[in-house]
Amino acid sequence: MDKKKEFSLFEVTPEIEHFARLCDQNNGIDKELYTKYEVKRGLRDLNGKGVLAGLTNISDVCAKKLVDGVEVPCAGNLYYRGYNIKDLVKGFLEDKHFGFEEIAYLLLFGELPNEKELGVFHDTLVERRTLPPTFVRDVIMKAPSRDMMISLSRSILNLYSYDDKADDTTIPNVLRQCLNLISEFPMLMVYGYHAYNYRLGEDLFIYAPSQELSTAENILMMLREDRKYTELEAKILDMALVLHMDHGGGNNSTFTTHVVTSSGTDTYSTIAAALASLKGPKHGGANIKVTQMFEDMKKVVKDWKDEDEVRRYLCNLLEKNGFDRKGLIYGMGHAIYSVSDPRADIFKVFVKQLAQEKGCEEEYALYEMVENMAPKVIAEKRKIYKGVNANVDFYSGLVYSMLDLPPALYTPIFAAARIVGWSAHRLEELRNVDKIIRPAYKPLAEHREYVRMEDR
Repeated sequence: MDKKKEFSLFEVTPEIEHFARLCDQNNGIDKELYTKYEVKRGLRDLNGKGVLAGLTNISDVCAKKLVDGVEVPCAGNLYYRGYNIKDLVKGFLEDKHFGFEEIAYLLLFGELPNEKELGVFHDTLVERRTLPPTFVRDVIMKAPSRDMMISLSRSILNLYSYDDKADDTTIPNVLRQCLNLISEFPMLMVYGYHAYNYRLGEDLFIYAPSQELSTAENILMMLREDRKYTELEAKILDMALVLHMDHGGGNNSTFTTHVVTSSGTDTYSTIAAALASLKGPKHGGANIKVTQMFEDMKKVVKDWKDEDEVRRYLCNLLEKNGFDRKGLIYGMGHAIYSVSDPRADIFKVFVKQLAQEKGCEEEYALYEMVENMAPKVIAEKRKIYKGVNANVDFYSGLVYSMLDLPPALYTPIFAAARIVGWSAHRLEELRNVDKIIRPAYKPLAEHREYVRMEDR
């Protein structure tokens, strides 16, 4: 008898390679057919305008204005429940309090809270900063993943098993579940990170969240062994959470939330699906690519102040001769914004302050140079249908690195903010639309007669 060959589930075998060639051979579609049948790839037209798929009161992204009856690009604005994000940020900064809880209230319930209402909401979130008994030991500590988004998805799906009303999709029950997840998310994120590092041989420390601290402060406190952070660090992380909280109904993960909610499934499955979407490098993982690109740039470019040398590096990126050879300058451009991303504009002011506190002025100056230079280089090298500008991911990676946050948590922090928006959109979908989302795809394969095995 022949000796059975060794086999691994995690190996791409010659048989798999053969099947993959068949997949590639039989799945190709002529790109011109998308134009012929007026298919909006990515559900967007060539000018970046999205296909209308729903209605929302939660947030609005504006990047154009009407001039003499014609839409023209303008400086971008983001509105939460009708309020300009710039005014909201200015408001809580001038009042000298953290913004996460206040803006979460606004997105979930539609109005800005007064002092008493905010106090009740804050207390509601605080009392839910807890996990089921033994959950850390039985779920988070077992088989920890190197990817924190996978760890988070697994933890959230496991929470389903602890909820006696997991499948109840009435508004009060879904709101209860959403508030639980918003409160628990920082713990799931930080504990998952510590659990994985413990498996790698590092010390394990698990700190309970403090009732006195804000969401941003708790993240920093639970993450750091000495529990210490500066006021500016907490303020900037809080701002990052607010700026990432929502971005209209059409972004990939929020649209996923609407699609999955429309099927009638439970809250835990819905949020896990949104996390899977956000995990993608074209969505939530973009700031990691920005950070990696700049790390490569700092090695290749000898003089960070030499504009010609920086320009050559950027040109090499676009020509697929540098970094990951994808032909992209990460952090530049956005599906909607063409003149400016308001989140990046707000971030930039505070990034500079943090750079001064951390002694990273030279690094900040390099980012600023690339921000100004990249749109011109892209315009020279590429045919573009709208303007190109720095998006929020361009600076958020720098912020997180200066906060000494591990890259493994960059996307989870995005998710810790966006879960508020996902929750608001899930509640809105349940309240207004009792119809499953099911778009159309045009079939191209010709109908064929079945051929019996002996005749193939």
